[in-house]
Parts: sequence; C-alpha cells; structure tokens
Amino acid sequence: MTDGRADRYAPGARVRTVHHDPPHHTRLPRYARGKRGTVIEPEGRAPLADVRAQGRTDCPVEQVYAVRFAARDLWGEGEHDVVLDLFESYLEDDQP
Repeated sequence: MTDGRADRYAPGARVRTVHHDPPHHTRLPRYARGKRGTVIEPEGRAPLADVRAQGRTDCPVEQVYAVRFAARDLWGEGEHDVVLDLFESYLEDDQP
C-alpha cells in the first residue's frame, strides 16, 4: 500500500527501539525496548495498534517495518536473529 509518502527508514538502516512503558497496550514487546536492530524492509502502512486497542477512531496510519535483531542482544544468548514487525513510532535513529 503506497500513498506517495517517503519511508523514514531504508532497508539496512540501523535503528533503536524506543524505551518506554506506556500505561496502555503497545505492540512493542518489552524484551525489544531500547534495543538496536536493522531495518530489513518496509511492510506497508497500517493504523497504529496502540491507539486502535483503546477503541479510538483517530488512529494515525504509520509505516510498519520488518526489523532484525540478534537474539543475543534481546535475551543475552542465542546465535540466531529475530525479526519483528514494528510501527515507525517505535523506532529512532541509532546513535553510536
């Protein structure tokens, strides 16, 4: 689904997930908060689930990205990667 808006993150972009603990539903898993990953690809735009879960009708529509994380970075062990589908507002530029 394309609407002419440019994606904020290109495939290969290094990102960090926001580190927050909202008082409501969020699709950003706790184990992935504040973690570094790499964007694999944009997956299209969708209504932000955090707002929709509150029964609100003013859901912003955001780009969803497939983001790859090293399992070791998420859980301290594992030699594999984990891919999460994350809304754009969950991501920020990775600052070294």
